[in-house]
Amino acid sequence: MIDNKKDPVFITKVCLLIVIGAFAFSMVNAAFSYRAHAQSTASSDELPSFRNMGGIIPNSRDLPHVTLGSFLKNIVTTTGIYSFIFDKTDKETTVIDEATGGYQTTAVMGWQGLLMVIVGFVIVYLGAAKGFEPLLLIPIGFGTIFVNIPNANMGSPGVWNETLKIFEHQGFLDIIYKAGVGNEFFPLLIFLGIGAMTDFGPLIANPKTALLGAAAQFGVFGTLFFVSIANFLPGVAFNLKEACAVSIIGGADGPTTIYIAAKLAPHLMATVAVAAYSYMALVPIIQPPIMKLLTTKDERLIRMKQLRPVSQKEKVLFPMVSFVLSLLLIPSAAPLIGCLMFGNFLRECKVVDRLSDTSQNALMNIVSLFLSLGVGSQMTPEKFLNPSSLIIVVMGLVAFCIATATGVLVAKFMNLFLKEKINPLIGSAGVSAVPMAARVSNKVGQEYDPGNFLLMHAMGPNVSGVIGTAIAAGVMIAVYGGG
Repeated sequence: MIDNKKDPVFITKVCLLIVIGAFAFSMVNAAFSYRAHAQSTASSDELPSFRNMGGIIPNSRDLPHVTLGSFLKNIVTTTGIYSFIFDKTDKETTVIDEATGGYQTTAVMGWQGLLMVIVGFVIVYLGAAKGFEPLLLIPIGFGTIFVNIPNANMGSPGVWNETLKIFEHQGFLDIIYKAGVGNEFFPLLIFLGIGAMTDFGPLIANPKTALLGAAAQFGVFGTLFFVSIANFLPGVAFNLKEACAVSIIGGADGPTTIYIAAKLAPHLMATVAVAAYSYMALVPIIQPPIMKLLTTKDERLIRMKQLRPVSQKEKVLFPMVSFVLSLLLIPSAAPLIGCLMFGNFLRECKVVDRLSDTSQNALMNIVSLFLSLGVGSQMTPEKFLNPSSLIIVVMGLVAFCIATATGVLVAKFMNLFLKEKINPLIGSAGVSAVPMAARVSNKVGQEYDPGNFLLMHAMGPNVSGVIGTAIAAGVMIAVYGGG
């Protein structure tokens, strides 16, 4: 009987002997099989011996011959440091050369890729350290870094294989982009989730606040004019479709911005999306100075009556009526409004709680992650580092400021005719940054009267702003095309 203390050692030795014996047997068998096959082959060229192959390992004849020098050179030239310093590539731009029907190319230097990587880290910093829309900016930042990693090809479109009908060597960021960002898939799913999370009760209880959501669209259409004027600047050339994609930033609605950019100006998607989400994150910084500038202290102190209770029947009918109206009046906006109202109907009908919960949480989180990575994948030097991109960032801020100001001014104008005055501060919530803009209205109001709660009143123009921006996008798509 084997000593129990020696059992592990003994078993290990036996296993090693078995493995070594099996390996030796397989090698001998392979050698004899190779010789027998070589002798039975008529032509020695079919299966050359090691000697005839010049020392090349079998099945490696098609691989390049690598020396120690070429190995070290390959290691050096494929590092990120070398690429950022010495690389220069010609990349296709999105401006089509009408004369040839092809794409124009632009030279992209390695340092430009490094600059975009730094931009990506800055975006991550703003999301993680400063709390600016972290659920969106962090994935956008990482997408920007990923797509600009030298030699990684994470955003590569791949090569079309006609036989297999697939893209080969396609980067995973390009897969995400083509699957749902470059079309209407992800933005519509985001709208479904927003609808499932939104309570339209404050808007139903006080319908006149919908005018404030509509007033914010002055920022969209006013900026359309300014973007057109920007064409007089050197190096800037926007057509009307591109101007629409830029001006929609004023609605402060990221999914709508991506949706209309995919329809009218796909090459501007990264810049307009990042601008839109950045300004949404900066609502607490941008809006208060404008609100205070355009209102008096007495106006900021106005207290509004408590909203009436809204019945469940009203909440169920509202999404259905809104959807039908969009179908009949603005079909081009029906996909956005339809998905918004579909999500809201899941919430309010109270018979599909699991679907409502999934739309609000799991689905929303997954789609937001993929959407943001896809947007970041478009942050490449040839698309971002040009005068037009700077104009987009500036015009996006202009659009946002105009939308905020017109919401406040229209509220002041309405007070000229209303017996029950409304606090003009809620007019700034007409931009569709839900619910951040409503919280800002409430916070500014409580700076002057801590007992004045404007949050629910501001939610009326806030949710109507979502609908208003979707309608504005639909009008632009209907006028200028895009599918």
